[in-house]
Amino acid sequence: MKVIVIGATGAVGKAVVEELGKRHDVVTVGARGGQYQVDFADIGSVRGLFAKVGKVDAVVVTAGVLHFAPLTSFTPEQFYVGLNSKLMGQVNVALVAQEYLNDGGSITLTSGILADEPIRQGASATMVNAAIEGFARGAAIELPRGIRINVVSPTVLQESMDAYGAFFIGFEPVTASRAALSYARSVDGAQTGQVYRAL
Repeated sequence: MKVIVIGATGAVGKAVVEELGKRHDVVTVGARGGQYQVDFADIGSVRGLFAKVGKVDAVVVTAGVLHFAPLTSFTPEQFYVGLNSKLMGQVNVALVAQEYLNDGGSITLTSGILADEPIRQGASATMVNAAIEGFARGAAIELPRGIRINVVSPTVLQESMDAYGAFFIGFEPVTASRAALSYARSVDGAQTGQVYRAL
């Protein structure tokens, strides 16, 4: 299969590319790196990307920026960081991908453990991750031509503990390669409307 991975240069993305690359032709996309570049918060940029890549069998998104801060100091502008990037960026990809996916193709988005396990300073992350999962469940019953959509919800990565470990005290991290297996389940499997917990 031809699979496009958006966010391919990040910790999860690299592991997903390696895992899927064992069986599939993977097209790598990043904000600045990869074979192609995209600003997925801009649907025009997403349309341009797919026009260049053409028809695909699966789309995986492992990208998205979130803002962490105490709720008492959070501003609407800071909430829009996650809403515009991680949420609407992935929604933009799903909307455009419908036109470029072959029959029976799949879309795999990324949420995160904070949808289920909130932490201090993570109100925006909990909101955005839960919204991504809700979008996928709603989209799953409407996508045409047998196209599937799922979400992978990873816990904190071992590779990210230096940067985020202080937020995730008491959480057991997983390696990016272990998280990548959940993306493989989505791409190579048959289910739709599912949330795969990468724990």
